[in-house]
Amino acid sequence: MPQQTPPPITPDLFASLAEPLPATERLGAQAWLLRGFALPFVEALLPALAEVEQAAPFRQMLTPGGQTMSVALTNCGTLGWTSDRRGYRYEPLDPLSGRPWPALPPAFLHLAREAAAAAGFADFAPDACLVNRYLPGTRMGLHQDRDERSLAHPIVSVSLGIPAVFLFGGYTRREPARRVPLAHGDVLVWGGEDRLRFHGILPVKAAVHPLLGARRINFTLRKAG
Repeated sequence: MPQQTPPPITPDLFASLAEPLPATERLGAQAWLLRGFALPFVEALLPALAEVEQAAPFRQMLTPGGQTMSVALTNCGTLGWTSDRRGYRYEPLDPLSGRPWPALPPAFLHLAREAAAAAGFADFAPDACLVNRYLPGTRMGLHQDRDERSLAHPIVSVSLGIPAVFLFGGYTRREPARRVPLAHGDVLVWGGEDRLRFHGILPVKAAVHPLLGARRINFTLRKAG
């Protein structure tokens, strides 16, 4: 069957970001959206992010099929997610520099543990953090996070900068995906029976954020090794 095309984005999706929203929204049995959860951490997150970017600059990787990804990425932690014609995988060394990826910043780790605990996942100990940079027009197709050695640990995903619409689907690409508007400081956590749900990001609308300019930064923390 052909992949279903999501209906067009409407202004209502972004207008809702200016209206009061629940602080916590349940997206699945073990999937939660924690609205604004990262805001108290932002003062520490942004300088840490700048240090990661300086040590391991953003780059657009190739998919195994040879296509260039529209979203630029980098990593921090003991393992970093990479993609090329050999496939998707985690590596301990940055392929651009040959050096270890930057260490996971304490602010990232603290936020991840707090968010995971708030969503019911105690003692989360991530060792990898994939950092994505979205510019207006970029997107992320529906995919599963399944390159980690164990799927028993949750994913903690932090949104900073301009808004985006998150797609949270089922266990196949053909299943309908819920559209979830995301704003600066929102955190998503999913694991358990929801761990392998397909998810993605619709094309990002042009906007400017007072701290991050015309970009969205998303970093996802995982237990990869």
